[in-house]
Amino acid sequence: MRALVQNGYGGPEMLAVTDVPEPGPPGPGRVAIAVHAAGVHAGDVWIMRGEPLVLRAAFGWKRPKKPVGRDVAGVVSAVGDGVTNVAVGDRVFAESDQAGFAETAVIDARFVRRAPANLDDVHAAVIPVSGTTALQALRLAGVSPGDRVLVIGASGGVGTYVVQLAAAMGATVTGVASGAKADHVRAAGATRVIDHRTEDVTADGATYDVVIDLVAAQSLGALTRILAPRGTLVLSAGTGSRTFGPLPRMAAAMLRSPFTRRRLVSLAARRNGDDLDALRAYAEAGELRPVVDEVFPLDRAPEALAQLASGRVRGKVAIRLRGGDDETDVAEATAQPSSTAP
Repeated sequence: MRALVQNGYGGPEMLAVTDVPEPGPPGPGRVAIAVHAAGVHAGDVWIMRGEPLVLRAAFGWKRPKKPVGRDVAGVVSAVGDGVTNVAVGDRVFAESDQAGFAETAVIDARFVRRAPANLDDVHAAVIPVSGTTALQALRLAGVSPGDRVLVIGASGGVGTYVVQLAAAMGATVTGVASGAKADHVRAAGATRVIDHRTEDVTADGATYDVVIDLVAAQSLGALTRILAPRGTLVLSAGTGSRTFGPLPRMAAAMLRSPFTRRRLVSLAARRNGDDLDALRAYAEAGELRPVVDEVFPLDRAPEALAQLASGRVRGKVAIRLRGGDDETDVAEATAQPSSTAP
């Protein structure tokens, strides 16, 4: 089968599409999926680069033990013993525990769910990692109807879903993004957009019940000051140092939190099949609308990661592995970068 392989840490030049052995039959509790499309998310870029360096302790010191690619959508081709939640022929989406940028993926059945009926494979494939992260961030914050929610990094893959889901939960959402992406953030459900290039979100006098920080561009002290007296700050990812990434910032939040009435918490998103069920329900209700900026064929997968790493993407980037018309998909997605799934 064809798959994206990674020869070491670095840029897209370390990635190549080649023929690899087809995986064997799925073992007990596992599912084989004929992958039709795969989503690209920020974690794939980190794994490609091997940064922050602490990441290599888990993924491998010289090269990742498992190449990039976690988000997949496709059709179940085989199931192992004991699998009851899906059957051969089911159309599914999942967060893979192996390389997802391959024509076949074998995944733990606990993390495989039926794909949203109203989304095509490309739009379903870009949900799992980013959608789960967004949902878990909002749950951790305890978002309720009427809450004032600030999303820093609102135009990215996770940020777009945070805006959409917070709005679906009845919150009033303000997004922080570049001015060029303001229309995209408003379309996702934000009532106000702050251009981080020209405005300081911590200096305009507004306060929020919840702040979801996906960028780590402001100090903890500045973010704490714009929280309501019982407000919650959720830290998720961000760049941080080359060695430890966002970990020092998250540790500082943990140490600071007991000395303020405000909650300062860090999110470590986890794979959760039940969350995929919840995201499917939001999607089928029209409240979660994946935005795909560009679609690449598998042979151009390294370009897909380079595009995401560029910071120019609105929403998500996807890779098509089977079916469809790649060139048409690319043209349509490029012409309408803020369009949502039908």
